[in-house]
Amino acid sequence: MPRTTTALMCAALSATAAIAVQPAPAVADPVADFYRGKHIRFVVRTTTGGDYDQYSRLVGRFMGRYIPGNPNIIVVNMPGGGGIIAANWMAQVAPRDGTVIGIVSQGVPFDQALGMSKQLKADVREFNWIANVVYSNQLLVVWHTSQTKTLEDAKKRDTLIGTTGAGSASVQYPAFYNNVLGTRFKLVSGYISGQEIDLAMERGEVEGRGTNPYSGYMASRPSWLPEKKIIPLIQAGTVKEPGLPDTPLIVEQKVTPDKQPLLDMMARASSVGRPLATTPGVPAERVVALRTAFLKMTEDAEFKAAATKENMEIRPMSGEELGKLIAGILDAPQDVRDRMKVALEPKPDDAVKAPEAKK
Repeated sequence: MPRTTTALMCAALSATAAIAVQPAPAVADPVADFYRGKHIRFVVRTTTGGDYDQYSRLVGRFMGRYIPGNPNIIVVNMPGGGGIIAANWMAQVAPRDGTVIGIVSQGVPFDQALGMSKQLKADVREFNWIANVVYSNQLLVVWHTSQTKTLEDAKKRDTLIGTTGAGSASVQYPAFYNNVLGTRFKLVSGYISGQEIDLAMERGEVEGRGTNPYSGYMASRPSWLPEKKIIPLIQAGTVKEPGLPDTPLIVEQKVTPDKQPLLDMMARASSVGRPLATTPGVPAERVVALRTAFLKMTEDAEFKAAATKENMEIRPMSGEELGKLIAGILDAPQDVRDRMKVALEPKPDDAVKAPEAKK
C-alpha cells in the first residue's frame, strides 16, 4: 500500500476516534432551565414562631437543593382567617408556574367539603399537592392550672378555649366535641395564630387551645407535654400517639351508632396534618419535580439532623396519597357531610369574649 494512502487512512481513523470520544451534548432539562436563577415563595399561613412557620422554614432551607435549577426559597408569612387568607391568595392571586408553595391550613379541606366559610374562595381540588410534611394526632389541651383535667370534667364545667377564627381547625374541633360528645367548651376567638393562643394560656386569658398536632407541640413547645404544663384531654386520629398512651382517642368514645361515622371522619381528617402544595395550573413536570425534591430532601442527613435538633418530627406522605386523602374528605357521603357540618358549627352561646389576663 502506498505510503500516502496509509497516511490518509490513519488520519481518517484518528478523526473517527476523536469524534467517537466527544462527550454527548447535554440533554435539555426544561424544569431546571425554568427554575435556574429564580426564587420560590414559601407562604406560611401564620405569624412567625408557630409550628406551621417552623416546618416551613425547615423545609425552605433544604428543599431547593433538590429542585432542578436549585432556586432560592424565601419564606413569606401571610396570617389571618385561620389560614383562609393564605389559601385564597395561593388559589386566586399567586403565579401558577411552580414558584409559590405553602403548607395549607389543615382545616381548609374540611371547610370546603362542608361549605362552612363564605370567605373561602379556594378550591383545594385544584391545588397540586406536593407532600404531607407530617401527620400526627390533633390534641385539645388545657393549661395545667385549669380546673378541667379530663374530658369528663369538660362535660361538667365551662372551659375557655382559645381559637383563631371561623373555618379554622381550632374552632371546628372544640365545636365538634361540644356537639357530638357533650363537652362545654367556650370559644374565645380573635387570636391571629396558635402562638398567640399559647401565650394567652400562659397569661390566664384562656384555659386551653382548640387544637394543635402532637408534633406541633413537640416542635414549638417541646417541654410542655413532658413537664405536664399542658394536659391533653383528647386526641383525634385513628391510633394513639405512642407518647400519649393515657389520652383518650376520639374513635374510642362511646356514642350512639349514628354518631360513629362522624367520629371516624374526624379521625381521618386529622391525618391531613401539614399538607404542602403548589398552586393550581402548574405544569405537570414541575409538580413531579417538586414532589421528587421533597422526598429526596427527607433522606438528606443534614436535613434529618436539623429536624432532630429542632424537635420537629418528619412523617411524610406522598403528594399522590395526600391528594386521595383530601379527595376522600371532599367526596364523603352527603348525609355524613350534612351532619358533620352541623357538628362542626359552634352554637351561638359557645362564643365568649376573652377575659382579662390574670396577674
